[in-house]
Amino acid sequence: MTTSRNRVWLRLTIGFVAIIMVTNVAVFVVTVFGAKRIITEEAQSRVRMDLNSADRVFEEHAADICLLLRGASVRRNVPSPLRGWNKKDLHGFLASVRKAGGLDVLSLLDKDGRVVYREHNPGQMGDDMSHNSIVVRALGRKGCVHGIAIIRHMDLEREGSDLLHRASLRTNSKIGQAAARRIHHDGMIIGAAVPLVDLRRGGGVVGYLYGAKLLNDSSTIVDEIKEDLYKSSAGVEKNLGVVSIVQGDVRVSTSMKTNSGLRPVGTLVSPTATKNVLKKNKPWVGRAFVVNDWYISAYAPIRDPENKVIGMVAVGMREKPLLRNWKRAAWIFLGVVSVLTIVSLLLLALMARTILYPIAQIIDMSKKVVSGDLSIRLKVRPPGELGLLCIAVNKMADAVMQREESLVQATCQQVGRSEKMAAVGRMAAGVSHEINNPLTGLLTLEYLLKKEEGLSDKATEYLDIMYKETLRMREIILSLLNFAHESSVEMKPVEVNDVGRDWLKLLRSQKEFRNITIEEHFGEGLPKVNGDANQLQQVFANISLNACEAMMPDGGVLTITTLEKEGKVQILIQDTGCGIKEEHLKMIFDPFFTTKPVGQGTGLGLSVSYGIITNHGGIMDVKSQEGKGTTFIITLPTGAQASSGDRPVDS
Repeated sequence: MTTSRNRVWLRLTIGFVAIIMVTNVAVFVVTVFGAKRIITEEAQSRVRMDLNSADRVFEEHAADICLLLRGASVRRNVPSPLRGWNKKDLHGFLASVRKAGGLDVLSLLDKDGRVVYREHNPGQMGDDMSHNSIVVRALGRKGCVHGIAIIRHMDLEREGSDLLHRASLRTNSKIGQAAARRIHHDGMIIGAAVPLVDLRRGGGVVGYLYGAKLLNDSSTIVDEIKEDLYKSSAGVEKNLGVVSIVQGDVRVSTSMKTNSGLRPVGTLVSPTATKNVLKKNKPWVGRAFVVNDWYISAYAPIRDPENKVIGMVAVGMREKPLLRNWKRAAWIFLGVVSVLTIVSLLLLALMARTILYPIAQIIDMSKKVVSGDLSIRLKVRPPGELGLLCIAVNKMADAVMQREESLVQATCQQVGRSEKMAAVGRMAAGVSHEINNPLTGLLTLEYLLKKEEGLSDKATEYLDIMYKETLRMREIILSLLNFAHESSVEMKPVEVNDVGRDWLKLLRSQKEFRNITIEEHFGEGLPKVNGDANQLQQVFANISLNACEAMMPDGGVLTITTLEKEGKVQILIQDTGCGIKEEHLKMIFDPFFTTKPVGQGTGLGLSVSYGIITNHGGIMDVKSQEGKGTTFIITLPTGAQASSGDRPVDS
C-alpha cells in the first residue's frame, strides 16, 4: 500500500508541478513581453509627437530669419545698390544683420534673382540664384518666403571655403557607417527671402534680400530641439534622446555624441527609414540602429518650398534606458512568480498527501475486489467530493456483493434443478424400460380381447376404457424416455425460421387454433444453429399448445419472433393468455409439475422442452404477468459457437 501511495503521490506531484510551471511561465512571458510592448508603443507614440515639436522649432527659426530680413528690408539705404549707389554705405549694416541673426548667407538680389551684393564675400556677384527653391518661390511675390532648401556647391564656393568645407562631409573612419562615396558637395540651408520695395518710385519690387543658415555640421538647431524635447531627462540619462537632420540619407547635423565626443555627422541612416521616407514620402516610426545603438526612432520627410523631399528629420530615444526599468520589473516579477510557485507547490504537496490516503485505499480496495474479496470496505470519510466518492465506492461494492450472492443463489438453484432433473431422468429411464414392455403386452391382449365374440356391451366398454388408459400410460412412458434423452438425436445445421414455419403450418391446421391469431416476425439472414429439427419442433409445439390452452376459450394472439442478439439466435413465443402466477414461475420446468386438472396433463412437456434446449447448448427463460400473458424466450448458439464447445455433449 505504501508503494502504491508513493507512486500515486509522485504522479500527482509531477502533474501539479507541470501545470503550475506551464501556467506561471505563460503568465510571466505574456506579462513581461506585454509590458515591453506597451513601453515600446508608448515610446513610439512619444517620438511621433516629438516630430511635431521638431517641425515647430524649424518653423520658428525660419520665421525668425524672415522677421530679421523684413526688418532690414525697410531701411531706405538697402535698395540703393540696385540703383547704382555706393555699396559701402550698406556693408556695415548688412554685416550687423548677418551677425545678429547668426546667418551664414546674406545676399542682395535684383528682381530677377541675380546677386547684386554678397555680404559674406562681396567680391563674388552677378551669379543667378533663381535655381534656389526659396528664391524661386519669392520671385514675383511681395511677402516673405521661408523654408529649408538645398544650396548647390557652386553657390557655397562663392560664399567662401569655410561653408564649402562644412557642406563637404567625409566619412569618419572612427565612426563608420557612411561609405567613402558618400561625400556631399551641396548643402542644406534654412532661410528666407523678402522683397525690397522702392518707396521713392511707387513702391515697386526692385529686388530681394536673401539670408540663410547652413545646417550641415551645425548643432544649433538640433541641440535646441533636443533640449526642448528631453530637458526633463537631463541628468538622468545623458544621451536618452537624439535629434538629427538628414540630407538625402546622410546625417548632416545631429545632437548625438560618441564616447570620444565626436558628432557622427556623415553617417548613413537606417535603410528602412530611407525606403519609407525618401521613396514613399511618408513618416516612419520604428526600431532602428543609429550609429552604435538601438533607438526607438521617428523619421519625417523635409520638403523644400517647392514641396520636393530633400531630406529627413529624425528624433529618437535610446532603447536601453527605456527597457532598463522593464528589465528590473521583469526580474522582480520573476522573483515573485518563483516564490509563489514554490509556495503553491508546497501547498499542493500537502493537499496531495491529504487526498492521497483515501485514493490509495480506493486503489487497494479495487484490487482486492477484483481478486474476489467482496467484504472489504473503505473506512475513511474525507470531507468534500472525495468523501462522496468513498461512499459511492462502498455502495458499489455492496451492490457487487449482492449481485454476486444473487448469482450464486441462482446458480445453486440451476445446479439443483439440473441435478434433480438428471436424477429423475435416470430414474425415468430405468422405470420406463421396466414398464414399457408389460404395457405393450397389455395393449396387445386388450386388442385381442376386443376381437372375441360374445362379449357383453359392458365388457366391451370396460375393454375400451382399459385400452385408452393403457395408451395414456404408454404415452407417459414415451415422454419419460424423451425426458431421459434416450431417443436418438441427429445434430446438424438448422434454419430456425424453416423449423418455425413448418410448425406453424401444423398449428394452423389444428382446430384448437381457430380462435387464435398467429403473428410471425421472422428475422432475415439469421445464422444457422446446430440442432435436431424434430426436437426443436417438439419444443415449439409444446409451448404453443400451452399458450393455446392459456388463451381458451376466448382466444387471443400468439406472436412468434426470431432475431439475432449478441451473436446468438433468439426465439420469442408470446401469448395473451391468463399468464402464470409468480409463485409457479420457479417450478414450471420441474418434472411432473402442472396446474392443469388431474388427467389433462403429465407435467413433463416443459421439462422435456427445457431438457432439449439445454442439450442444444441454449437457454430457456420465461416472463409472465398474471392476466396479461406469457413470453418464452429461447436462446440458441449459432452453428460456429456450438461447434467450438459452447454446447454440452449429449450422452
